Amino acid sequence: MRRVLILGGTAEARALAARLTGVHVVSSLAGRVSDPRLPAGEVHIGGFGGAEGLAAWLREHRIDRLVDATHPFAERMSASAAHASRLTGVPLLALRRPGWDEEDGDDWRRVPSLPDAAAALPDGARAFLTTGRRSLPVFAARTGVWFLARSVDPPEPPVPPHVHVLLARGPYTVDGERALIREHRLDVLVTKDSGGAMTRAKLTAAREAGLPVVMVDRPALPEGVAAAADVAAAAAWAQG
Repeated sequence: MRRVLILGGTAEARALAARLTGVHVVSSLAGRVSDPRLPAGEVHIGGFGGAEGLAAWLREHRIDRLVDATHPFAERMSASAAHASRLTGVPLLALRRPGWDEEDGDDWRRVPSLPDAAAALPDGARAFLTTGRRSLPVFAARTGVWFLARSVDPPEPPVPPHVHVLLARGPYTVDGERALIREHRLDVLVTKDSGGAMTRAKLTAAREAGLPVVMVDRPALPEGVAAAADVAAAAAWAQG
């Protein structure tokens, strides 16, 4: 029986694990979330020890196909997957949901990185920060900005001096995002171009409220890695 390793704790990774039939599926989670949503089938939690460690794991477990379904901004893991694929010859496919498209009425300021996003915020801003808890140290030096930072788990220091941390897990609703904007008097949204419907509501609420959006562009895939934009295409590749 073909053996498939799926990297990532994304909704797409879980959907792919549930969809695959006639193959042995192992899903790998990084273990960075305290209470992750577990996919169907066998689960591996924790790292592999870099690209060489992943390559050794692929060989040891006789993996036939590798799917990188990590978050679009999990740049290091994607690089390790590409390197491990080259070392072992195990075919690799990246499952990446499309990024968001700007709509009429949006006011997006695209930036290439999180440090650029921090620099783009004006002094005195009240920012809705939705880039994940591991990004907070990047904004720690912004003393003149107040942040509402949303994350699944509590962040570790350093964090911005003026920050209120909201612990929450998506999906989120437009009504809920509107209420946060009003309650905290937010005037700018900072987010990554993660794509997908689970967290899109904040963009709708920002557009309605006239808030500018500092949008961090996603990194490119490693050179030579093929990609699928949806679960159906990835499942056909893994099973075919």
